[in-house]
Amino acid sequence: MGNEVKRGGMTGLSMLRAAAIAFSTYSAIPVPQVAWTEENRRLAMCFFPLVGAVIGLLLWGWLALADALQVGSFLRGAVAALIPLLVTGGIHMDGFMDTSDALASWQTKEKRLEIMKDSHVGAFAVMHCAGYLLVQAAIYGEAAKGAGPMLACVFVLSRAMSAWALTALRNARPKGMLDAFGRAAGRRMTLISGLVYASVCLGVLISCDIRLATMCIVAAAVCLFVYRGTAYRQFGGVTGDLAGWFLQVTELALSAVIIIGGRLI
Repeated sequence: MGNEVKRGGMTGLSMLRAAAIAFSTYSAIPVPQVAWTEENRRLAMCFFPLVGAVIGLLLWGWLALADALQVGSFLRGAVAALIPLLVTGGIHMDGFMDTSDALASWQTKEKRLEIMKDSHVGAFAVMHCAGYLLVQAAIYGEAAKGAGPMLACVFVLSRAMSAWALTALRNARPKGMLDAFGRAAGRRMTLISGLVYASVCLGVLISCDIRLATMCIVAAAVCLFVYRGTAYRQFGGVTGDLAGWFLQVTELALSAVIIIGGRLI
């Protein structure tokens, strides 16, 4: 009996440590620092989508405040576009920019991987980042409080898909940070937790609008298909930067489906 309690306590402690690693790695939210061990990393990706939940709730809150104060579309969109960057510290946008530079180089797979590791920022990265933020701000500038629950699901779902892809797709860098997480991640638990997050998101999307929910599912599947094809064809597998690129593209695509699709149907 005592051993069972002890094992249960250790399991709870391990989960808290895993959550701390997920938030310290993929967000700028202050959390207690824990040892970077394989045991602690094993369940970290299971908590990765919770970072998206924080972003989604903050975005929903901002849209509600913007509605109450009758904030114009320019300020509404600009602040909304900044929220994900402030919460994540820009880690995924960094991957998006590095990947944009690599894809624009038209070099070999090996050279593209080198470009992504380069700390210097290229012209294509800057242009793509500026274009991304402009489009994102324009989309969110058209959003109202009522779209908050669906938009919140976007940030959770994109991270659940990214976590699953980490354990399911071939890695281009056997010794990179993404591979370290992949080797440590419990594939079964990552899949189960991902299905739970996806089910909750799907339930929320369907309850809001089944037609938009269907469109989001199709858009998410297309993004995943493009991600796998681009990663394998252009880089030989997935990397941490590519994972950031995938996450950013998925969030923009699903947000566009919700806001623009909501105007069309």
